[in-house]
Amino acid sequence: MQFNEMNLSAELLEAVERIGFSEMTEIQEKAIPPLLEGRDVIGKSNTGTGKTAAFSLPIIEKITEETRHYVNALILCPTRELAMQACEEIGKFSKFKKCVKPVAVYGGASMERQIYALKNGANIVIGTPGRVLDHLRRRTLKLHNLSTIVLDEADEMLNMGFREDIEAVLAEIPEERQTVLFSATMPPAILQITKQYQTDPVMVQIQSAAKTVDSIEQFYVSVPMGRKTDALHLLLTDKKPASTMIFCNTKKMVDELTEALIARGFPAIGLHGDMKQAQRTQVMNSVKSGRSTILIATDVAARGIDVKGIDMVFNYDLPQDHEYYIHRIGRTGRAGKTGTAYSIVSGRKQEYELRDIARYTKAQITEAAVPTASVIKENAMASLKEEIMESCAMEVSEDARKLAQNLMETGISAEDILSAILNKRVADTMKTLPLFDIPRPISRKKNGKQETRNTVRVHINIGRKERIAPNFILGALVDATGLPGSDFGKIDIYDKFTTVEVPKDEADFILDAMQQEKINGYKVSVKIHEERGGKEERFSGSDRQRSHRDGGRDRGHDHRGGGKGFDRRGHSSHDKRHSSGGFNRKKRKG
Repeated sequence: MQFNEMNLSAELLEAVERIGFSEMTEIQEKAIPPLLEGRDVIGKSNTGTGKTAAFSLPIIEKITEETRHYVNALILCPTRELAMQACEEIGKFSKFKKCVKPVAVYGGASMERQIYALKNGANIVIGTPGRVLDHLRRRTLKLHNLSTIVLDEADEMLNMGFREDIEAVLAEIPEERQTVLFSATMPPAILQITKQYQTDPVMVQIQSAAKTVDSIEQFYVSVPMGRKTDALHLLLTDKKPASTMIFCNTKKMVDELTEALIARGFPAIGLHGDMKQAQRTQVMNSVKSGRSTILIATDVAARGIDVKGIDMVFNYDLPQDHEYYIHRIGRTGRAGKTGTAYSIVSGRKQEYELRDIARYTKAQITEAAVPTASVIKENAMASLKEEIMESCAMEVSEDARKLAQNLMETGISAEDILSAILNKRVADTMKTLPLFDIPRPISRKKNGKQETRNTVRVHINIGRKERIAPNFILGALVDATGLPGSDFGKIDIYDKFTTVEVPKDEADFILDAMQQEKINGYKVSVKIHEERGGKEERFSGSDRQRSHRDGGRDRGHDHRGGGKGFDRRGHSSHDKRHSSGGFNRKKRKG
């Protein structure tokens, strides 16, 4: 449906046309008519679907010369960035309707300037709950004539702990009003608010989540524990996205990853909730100007910003909520363009989590290989060739031509000169690449039978005192490494520790994979088992006594993938539960 088919004024239609909008999005088409009628509306809509226009156009349309002198509408947003962005958009939509004056109020900015703007004729106020409530208590914001209130990103406001502030604001406004709520998810807390504060609301819901990611190619790479940053480095170098967003789950991880990428020469910058307003503004200015092409953010920080033209999204950490996956990758592939998203996972547990996400979103998430140095070099050469061919078609400056002539006069052939220049360009690309020589482990077979492999024993710092059973140990190893249970040998459980036979050529990988793992609720330390003088590591007295009392049986748990909960080949029942779905895992050739 076209905007000019909607019952909107000529001023609004002209502004919409100037912005470049013609056809309405689904949420706009469904929400604008009931909002123009004054109905309460619940809108279930993801980020990037055009909901700001959906609720702001009816608000602007209703403001007249008679109502311009007081606040007609209040829009509550979870973050400062989102409030600023909404205010900016409303300003564009109301460009030809001079009686409309939007003002944004939020924490971290000058209170005096906001008070001045409010007194100077503001009739649409967009703000964060805390600062709006502050103005209400100071009597610098008066809402006695308010006709519409909008709760934008309502689920995020509740997640951030704004419920009390929201209810305090709702208590200060007229009971006879239009209440509009937009939320990406509908948890019970949201439904409770709608029941308490809305009257006969119209539910507006866009199509299923899967539809929002149809235009986005989704991949994942599986890497050993501790190698995510190296894998990200290689992917960024190989794919060369013009603009990138990388998502982490914690503020600490944002800071650490930003520092790591900057040290490796990438134009990265971080954004999270602990930053002051001046810092956040600086970050966004750097991104919008193109000085920083890689933005690393947490979910909460990213929900409040709108960065256009994102080529690629990376999930450095998998989101803790499936809906957040949709919000994250929805940052790319907007406005009819295609986009690409990569998730970086370590260990079987994270692969299971991603498989669950694939089922939830009804999407194909295909395994991709981490690009090797040879692949990156080959792509760099092809890219360089294309760049040179394009440059040859352009006009050459006189200075460049003189330099070429001077080089030719040295007696060095044109081929040698060009080769030297290209060699330096390629070398510059390759010299910073991390060594990524830890392959993902695969079972080795010979003539259809499992090949005999040298083994070593690893030491795990929990034992019988922690009520550990062999199937707990084997299950954790299988989940963390992705190796089949049959790759693990004898499991010996002592009072205070456990030893497990593992393939010698996979020992380093297993130690990496088991870092930060928990077994039966206990955080474990895993290392190569030390033998002293050809004998076992010294036991404590209780270990020695138990060993003799049991006739050595405590060292006789010869479990080779046959523990409780595993089939004869060592695969856990968990493997079987997750063996199907939209998760498209390519077979590795071994």
